[in-house]
Amino acid sequence: MHVMIRVLLADDETMIRAGVRAILSTAEDVEVVAEAGDGHQAVELTRRHRPDVCLLDIRMPRLDGLQAAAELARTAPETAVVMLTTFSEDEYIAGALGSGAAGFLLKAGDPRELIAGVRAVAEGGAYLSPAVARRVITHLDSGTLGKRATARARTDELTDREREVLALVGAGLPNAEIAARLHVVEGTVKTYVSQILARLGLKNRVQAAILAYEAGLVRDGE
Repeated sequence: MHVMIRVLLADDETMIRAGVRAILSTAEDVEVVAEAGDGHQAVELTRRHRPDVCLLDIRMPRLDGLQAAAELARTAPETAVVMLTTFSEDEYIAGALGSGAAGFLLKAGDPRELIAGVRAVAEGGAYLSPAVARRVITHLDSGTLGKRATARARTDELTDREREVLALVGAGLPNAEIAARLHVVEGTVKTYVSQILARLGLKNRVQAAILAYEAGLVRDGE
């Protein structure tokens, strides 16, 4: 029996919501529990339904997706936020990552990415659309998102085991898979991740993954 992943879908376009719902309905372990037409409604419905994942369009009336994501990070941190948008410009990516989102998907992407992203963040992981991931990695390689020396100095504060966990987070692995690789229970991994975020002053796993790349803990292709 599947453990159902409860999803809230927020987009101001009814047809887009219908299309996303149709894609998610093909996954036996995903259930859309509510829909919202603007950011304010998305926040209210998330507080009411407490879904595992909230899919947010970036451009919405009343409260845009980035503002809604930041609000949910404060008031419903147990719900993982994934930004869903037609835009791939750098400012949107930076804004989404800075708002506390655990994932970023492009509406023009492969429908399988949508289901994969929902599953990944529901399991405590992070997910970037491949097109977005390539853009982020390119910036990391060029140094525009931070200098490697600075990142290494920050990660040097961690224990060897914490750096190992951070590298696996950077590779996009969920807690269960990290636990299997390190031969520990999943609860131990959750504790490590919480400690890493706290020690490094990071908001979420996406920011941790970026730092892992900056510090050279993860190689392109992993």
